[in-house]
Amino acid sequence: MDNLATFKFFSCISADLRRADELVHGPGHAGKVVLRRIFSPRFIPVLLCRLAYLFHVWRIKPLAKFFSWLNFFFFGIEIATQCRIGPGLFLPHTHGTVIGAFSIGDNAIIFQGVTLGARELEFSYNAQTRPVVGDNVTIGSGAKVLGGLHLGSGTRIGANAVVLESLPPNVVAVGVPASIKRKLSEGPSP
Repeated sequence: MDNLATFKFFSCISADLRRADELVHGPGHAGKVVLRRIFSPRFIPVLLCRLAYLFHVWRIKPLAKFFSWLNFFFFGIEIATQCRIGPGLFLPHTHGTVIGAFSIGDNAIIFQGVTLGARELEFSYNAQTRPVVGDNVTIGSGAKVLGGLHLGSGTRIGANAVVLESLPPNVVAVGVPASIKRKLSEGPSP
């Protein structure tokens, strides 16, 4: 489990805001209206997710659950309080999204209707039953990533794909069940 030394709340929030600005307004965009960015419906769910995780790390579970519940009630997104998510998270749309992965790396883009979780009802929350997502991964609308698998860094999952096996880095996977459609050049995705 992370502790305060390894989870840097404000640096994650700052990275999330920078990433959102870059994706929404283009590279090199320096947001000038901070309040408008912070109260964006694309950013508030990320902020609530970060607050839930912060209180999870602090072992104040009722507050962690409270922020998680706010996310579910207002934005239709369910994010496990104990899911460790790297900086740069971007959620273009949230409704119908369930994030129960074991961990998610830096600069993830997760579209609406995505499910990341166990294949069967399971509450132990461990890496053997839940996905581990690498850095710079994009998961398209409606995709399902189920079980104790790994998504390599730079991977892109197509809309409505059902991923049931681990994927190497820098590939595009589509279909039901998902299969590798093509290999991407190495390097971070935009």
